[in-house]
Amino acid sequence: MNLTQNPELLDRLAASYSLGTLHGGARRRFEQLAREYPQVRAAALLWQGRWSAFSEVQTPVQPDAVVWTRIANLLQAETAKAKLARQREAASKSAWPTLAWWRGLAMAGGLATVAAISVGLWSHQGLRDTSEQKLSALQTQLQMAQAELQAAPQIQYVAVLADGKADASMLVTFDPRHQQLVLQRVSGFKEADNKSLQLWALPQQGAPRSLGVMGDGKLDQLTAQETDVKAVPALAISLEPKGGVPSSMGPTGPVLFKGALIRRDL
Repeated sequence: MNLTQNPELLDRLAASYSLGTLHGGARRRFEQLAREYPQVRAAALLWQGRWSAFSEVQTPVQPDAVVWTRIANLLQAETAKAKLARQREAASKSAWPTLAWWRGLAMAGGLATVAAISVGLWSHQGLRDTSEQKLSALQTQLQMAQAELQAAPQIQYVAVLADGKADASMLVTFDPRHQQLVLQRVSGFKEADNKSLQLWALPQQGAPRSLGVMGDGKLDQLTAQETDVKAVPALAISLEPKGGVPSSMGPTGPVLFKGALIRRDL
């Protein structure tokens, strides 16, 4: 199939590639096509620009202190490794090391042995005194980490809903673990007080199905099952009377935003 002659498929693949959800052979084939066709490169660059705009509306996350400690330890280890390599190189250049060098090396080894024994004895005593407290603290940290992992969203579906000018207006994600649709406004659109925005699933066959009515906040959450969005190729948002309309009626107002629903494990 010539991808350049199928704009809809090209747009979906470019969105998935830029989001990082296009994997394996499909990703390599897309990169090969991007090298050959300027239309494919342009589509990928367009979606990269759209995705990058979402980072501006995300709340910054401060890394834990343990992350910086781990980085410092790694840097110190690399510095010590490089220093040892330089010392070995300098020693190898001299075929007959001086007696003073050997004496210094022997003295350093002796001091290192004494220091290791001293630290070992001190650590053994300290470990006996604080082992129970440390074990309890580690168990608490493990429980907190497990709780955070369970609470973290598992994003499996993503959709960017755009207006008629192809400007991104709504980011929609679905978390099957928590059965939750999250809608985030990424444009300045604001409906009137007597109107509501209603989210619709657009199946391949059959009439649109309502997935819920949005509130007036910048971020909104709707409860949904995976069966509500599975195998649904696109989503749409219409402008309806306050409180929305029954699903059986379908959209009665204008469809403001529409976009493809992408599964992350494509």
